Amino acid sequence: MENFTPISATLGGMLIGLSALWLMAANGRIAGVSGILGGLVTAPKGERRWRLWFLTGLILAPLLLTFIRRDYLEIQFPVTGTLLILGGILVGIGTQMGSGCTSGHGVCGIARFSARSLVATITFMAAGVVMVAILRSAGVLS
Repeated sequence: MENFTPISATLGGMLIGLSALWLMAANGRIAGVSGILGGLVTAPKGERRWRLWFLTGLILAPLLLTFIRRDYLEIQFPVTGTLLILGGILVGIGTQMGSGCTSGHGVCGIARFSARSLVATITFMAAGVVMVAILRSAGVLS
């Protein structure tokens, strides 16, 4: 946790919560990214516009941030392009199997007191803790 910044993390969390609340209040929709992306392809025509704007904002916001503070987006991936693509595919399969993604379950589902989302969130958090412990003991992570 060498780069933890509690103020920006708190503000970011508040913005995520506010945007999820806004989407629910304005459209009656849950801000789960995998559901929004999947619905972009399968939803009726009237449902596509807000999904497209939501996803466009997810892409444009960090790009616009590069004009303000380029160093905020310095991300290093210690894997090759092939592993990165494989990881993305596995995440996509996992979101289908889990009936949603971490943002949908963790932010929106728990806020709606969904038992399924609580179980899903506990499961992916526990899996993350176990995986970090395994990778640290194997010397992959420091």
